[in-house]
Amino acid sequence: MLERLELLKKGFAFPVQAAGSFWRDESGQDLIEYTLLLAFVALSSAALFTNAGTSVSKVWSSANTTLSTAALKAAS
Repeated sequence: MLERLELLKKGFAFPVQAAGSFWRDESGQDLIEYTLLLAFVALSSAALFTNAGTSVSKVWSSANTTLSTAALKAAS
């Protein structure tokens, strides 16, 4: 018991009290919320760009085929 009192005097709290104060402390809450929002935006934009990359590839293939066909007809 004496050891716990000495720790309390030095600024250490009992584990239950420390957990309670940690649960009530909201000082880092905004930072965590903004970090989660940023992660969501990054993941959703990565998914969007992946799908957009496939679409752009299809457009370039179509344009390449059309131009190749036109060049062959023009050369004949």
